[in-house]
Amino acid sequence: MDPVLLGEILSALMFVGVIGVLLIGFPVAFSLAGTALIFGLVGWWLGVYDPSNYGFLFSRYTGLMVNEVLVAVPLFIFMGVVLERSGIAEQLLLTMGKLFGNLRGGLGISVVIVGALLAASTGVVGATVVTMGLISLPAMLRAGYDGKLATGVIAASGTLGQIIPPSTVLIFMGDMLSGINQQVQMSQGNFAPEPVSVGALFAGAILPGLLLVALYIGYVVFKAITDPQSCPATPVPQAERQHLLREVIVALIPPLLLIIAVLGSILGGVATPTEAASVGSVGALVLAALRRKLSLNILRQVVVSTATITSMVFVILFGAAVFSVVFRVMGGDALVHEFLASMPGGAIGAAIIVMFIMFLLGFILDTFEIIFIVIPITAPILLTLGLDPIWLGVMVGVNLQTSFLTPPFGFALFYLRGVAPPTVSTGTIYRGAVPFVILQLIGLIVLMAFPQIITWLPNLLYG
Repeated sequence: MDPVLLGEILSALMFVGVIGVLLIGFPVAFSLAGTALIFGLVGWWLGVYDPSNYGFLFSRYTGLMVNEVLVAVPLFIFMGVVLERSGIAEQLLLTMGKLFGNLRGGLGISVVIVGALLAASTGVVGATVVTMGLISLPAMLRAGYDGKLATGVIAASGTLGQIIPPSTVLIFMGDMLSGINQQVQMSQGNFAPEPVSVGALFAGAILPGLLLVALYIGYVVFKAITDPQSCPATPVPQAERQHLLREVIVALIPPLLLIIAVLGSILGGVATPTEAASVGSVGALVLAALRRKLSLNILRQVVVSTATITSMVFVILFGAAVFSVVFRVMGGDALVHEFLASMPGGAIGAAIIVMFIMFLLGFILDTFEIIFIVIPITAPILLTLGLDPIWLGVMVGVNLQTSFLTPPFGFALFYLRGVAPPTVSTGTIYRGAVPFVILQLIGLIVLMAFPQIITWLPNLLYG
C-alpha cells in the first residue's frame, strides 16, 4: 500500500481511537498521549512514522513553560477562585436580586447580569455554575419560579465565562491562533504577518458576549409577559429598601472597578494579559480582605484549587502535544485539508463542518480538551482558506458554550445537577436548557451572518 495513504488511514484511526478510549473513561491527558504513542509504534513498524519526531516535544514543552501569555491562566483562575471563595459572588447575587426584585422576572434578570459579571471576573465556567446554582436556585424556587426557567437561566448564565473575557479558553486559543496564523501567512509569502494577540481576541469576544446576555434577558422578559406565573416578582420589604442603594454600591462597584481595570488595561494596550491578571489577582485579594472574608484557611483553599485546575489544564495540553506530533507526521494534516477543502460552500462550509464536529465533541470532552486537539489540526486549513483568525476563535468559543448547554451531555447541566435540590429533576434541568440552546444557535447564526460584530472592536482598537 502507498505509505502516504497508509499514514493518512492510521491518523484517521488514531483520531477515532482516542475518542473511543475517552468514552471508556480513561483520563484525557493520558488517553491522548497513550493513544498517540501506540499508533506511533504501529506507524514505525509499518514504516510511515519515525520516532525521532518525538524530539520536537522537548522544545514544545519548554516553549509552553516559558510562554509569557500562558502565565495569565493560573493568575486569572486564582482571581476567580478568590472572588468565589470569599463570598463576593454570593453578595453580588443577593444584592442584584433585591435590586430587580419588584419586577416580574427580576430575579432571573439579576442572575443573567451577575453571571456576566462573574464571567468577566473569573473566566471559569464550572465554578460559576456551581456558585449560582447553590445561591440562586433555592431563592428562585422559593419565590415561585418555574423550575425549568430557573435552571435554564442559571446554566446559561454560568456558561458565559466561556466567551466573556478574561476567559481562560480565549487565552489558550489566542496563543494557538497567533502561532498558526503566523505560519499560514509565511507559507503564503507574507513574511510580516499581522499579529493575532490575546487582547484582540478578548476585544472580539466582548460584543458577542453582550449579544448573548441581551438574548437571555430578552427571553426572561418574554416569559414575564407571556407567562407571569413562571417568574413572579419578589418585592423587597420596605425596611430593607432604605439601605438598598448602599448595598448595591458596596456589592457592585468594587468588582466592577476590578473588571474595568483588568479588561481596560488589556484592551487599551496599557498592560499585557499576564500583567493585567497579576493586578486582578492582587485586587481580588484586597477586595476579600476589605470585606474581612480573607483568612489563612480560605487562602489555602484558593491556592490548592488554583494549582489543581491549572495542573489539569496543562497536563491535557502536554498530552495533546504528543497527539498532534504523531497525527501530523503520519499525514493527518493532508487528510484534514483534503476533507475540508472539498466541502461545499468554501471556507464557510468548512467552518460549519468543523463547528459541528466540535459541538459533538463537546458532549464527551471538556473545552480545553477540544481546543487542544481540534484547533491545531483544523485552524491551519481554515485560515489558509481565508477565514479571519479572530472571527474563528470567537465562533469556536460561542459554539463550545452552546455544546456545554445542550442536553443530555452538556457539562453545565451536570454541574447544576450536582448542586440542585432533589425536588428538581434531571428532566426539568434538560427542558429548561432547551430554550437557551436555541438562543445560542440564534446567536451563532447572527455572528456568522454579521462577522463585523466580532471584528469591529478589534479593528477599531488594534487597526
